[in-house]
Amino acid sequence: MDKKFKRTLVTTALPYANGPVHIGHLAGVYVPADIYTRYLRLKGEDVIMIGGSDEHGVPITIKAKNEGVTPQDIVDRYHKIIKDSMEELGISFDIYSRTTTDIHTATASEFFRHLYDKGEFVEKTSMQLYDEKANQFLADRYVIGECPHCHFDHAYGDQCEKCGTSLNATDLINPKSAITGNTPVLRETKHWYLPLDKWEPALSKWILDGHKEWKTNVYGQCKSWIDLGLQPRAVSRDLDWGVPVPVEGADGKVLYVWFDAPIGYISNTKELLPDTWEKYWKDPESRVINFIGKDNIVFHCIVFPAMLMAYGDNYQLPDNVPANEFLNLEGDKISTSRNWAVWLHEYLRDFEGKQDVLRYVLTANAPETKDNDFTWADFQQRNNSELVAILGNFVNRVLVLTHKYYGGVVPVPNAVTDTETAAYAELAEIKIRLGEYLDTFHFREALKEAMNIARLGNRYLQETEPWKLAKTDMERVATVMNTAVQLCANIAIAFEPFLPFMSDKLARILRMEPMTWDQLGSNDLVAAGTEIGAAELLFEKIEDDAIQAQLDRLARIKEENKLKQWQPAPVQEATDFDTFMKMDIRVGTVKECSRVPKADKLLQFLIDDGMGDRTIVSGIAKYYDPADLVGKQVCFIANFPSRRLKGIESQGMILSAENADGTLVVVGPTGPVTPGSQVK
Repeated sequence: MDKKFKRTLVTTALPYANGPVHIGHLAGVYVPADIYTRYLRLKGEDVIMIGGSDEHGVPITIKAKNEGVTPQDIVDRYHKIIKDSMEELGISFDIYSRTTTDIHTATASEFFRHLYDKGEFVEKTSMQLYDEKANQFLADRYVIGECPHCHFDHAYGDQCEKCGTSLNATDLINPKSAITGNTPVLRETKHWYLPLDKWEPALSKWILDGHKEWKTNVYGQCKSWIDLGLQPRAVSRDLDWGVPVPVEGADGKVLYVWFDAPIGYISNTKELLPDTWEKYWKDPESRVINFIGKDNIVFHCIVFPAMLMAYGDNYQLPDNVPANEFLNLEGDKISTSRNWAVWLHEYLRDFEGKQDVLRYVLTANAPETKDNDFTWADFQQRNNSELVAILGNFVNRVLVLTHKYYGGVVPVPNAVTDTETAAYAELAEIKIRLGEYLDTFHFREALKEAMNIARLGNRYLQETEPWKLAKTDMERVATVMNTAVQLCANIAIAFEPFLPFMSDKLARILRMEPMTWDQLGSNDLVAAGTEIGAAELLFEKIEDDAIQAQLDRLARIKEENKLKQWQPAPVQEATDFDTFMKMDIRVGTVKECSRVPKADKLLQFLIDDGMGDRTIVSGIAKYYDPADLVGKQVCFIANFPSRRLKGIESQGMILSAENADGTLVVVGPTGPVTPGSQVK
């Protein structure tokens, strides 16, 4: 970062208030933004972090319609869940507001009207799908049909969730209205468009020439869009939920959510600082940092900057947009609609008091340069092997030994040896690397450096062995324990951006005053003579049963999704009556049933078929206990050719029906039937 700024405005992508936030949101946006903001605060810089809920847009209206409530009911519910859970995780917003406030409506309306009065919009008429039964135009998400690429039959009008292809509603094959199920018709409608092509040269110069330091995934995506040529983008929608378009003749039209939402950064800043908000947005000595996920890159690097350029009035463009890639869950894409996620509010309930564990794992496994995967096994391993065994172990040893040898009073160090000099020199190097990584948004590597202080501490104790020195040289022990306490204090500072709850607890135990980043690396953070608190565990081992409970939950969700996605097999090619009648289906009673040796799938039946009994082998062992089938009546094909299976002659085929989850159920009559009776 070459230029020095007086202040920094950190913004975080506004989550849709149609559901809670999950670990993908946290890893992509909120945890890294909080780390960076806390770091700048420790450095004593002027920084504010702005967040809020995005409460407009089609997903919210769909959720409301499905639940039979109003959109306001939906956003009120989820705004509270999101805000409360973020606060509990320690995401330290200076303000977390929402886009249904009066100040936001006024700010967004004024922004649109200013561009409208300057002639920055292009009015266009286009053909859009219209539901004649619902008497309304259909936003993209209100249209469902067959994807023209993968032929998934439940694709939305903006994207196919199966193959991930971006779509237009008019691209769908056999489109249907999600409101009424009717086939929509095309009707003409008018909208306002922001001519991105007009701003393409300025955007190209600003990004491609001026911000080559941006992360490669961000820079590359921007270059791809610009190289393809930017096109005008609609800023209004036919919808009854949102900020009304503030011009005459725009009844039934609202600001498109991707025009409306980023203005929320401005309105939320106004709400926080009504008298001084402009210095964060318009002063050249201020910088704006947008933390977002990769699906928002185009809007924050191209659309919103074009809006600010068009508005004028010295609005500062983002100095950096450190977008992350996606976080997957157990090898599968996180999906709100499929409930395939770890929801923050549920995590906080299931793992009470373990906010820092989640923050640590999400940072250590952050998808900074490519998509990454969250697994519960990795979560457990990182907690037990790193937080407990490395960080917690070091601090606990220091506290216990200080109380054992000095009654909890930090001893005065005596002569410092080369061992201490080397330890503090290594600490100084860690601080340099840690700051460099934080300054350049490499939080995963920064966390490793912070953990290196704990590794340094453990190694220092192993080298000095104060428990052995205590038998012969207590003066040397005093120096060792003072140094170890100082390393613990340095941990409290270094980890504050990452693990604020642990840092606060450790600082309290060590009786530390509020510290600054400049003090990191010091050898006198806790004065000799200070009586420190008793040892407390900073982290505790996470047992297998807690992890298994989460895996069982995901397994249930996976099965539920299979059932939801299940469709009957296509009807086979038509057959005539005479062919069907050649199949001799009869009812028999199971006299004996046993598993076939060395064949996990096979059961051997002895069937009373009314004609002297017959043996049938069937591949349903996975779904039945043989004893449960004895005495049952089943349907079987009597004239199926005999064949040998595992050395047993099978004289027919028992009929089964396959469930949506793949399980097989034996088919039989609903009441007693004479063995040998034909099915007609």
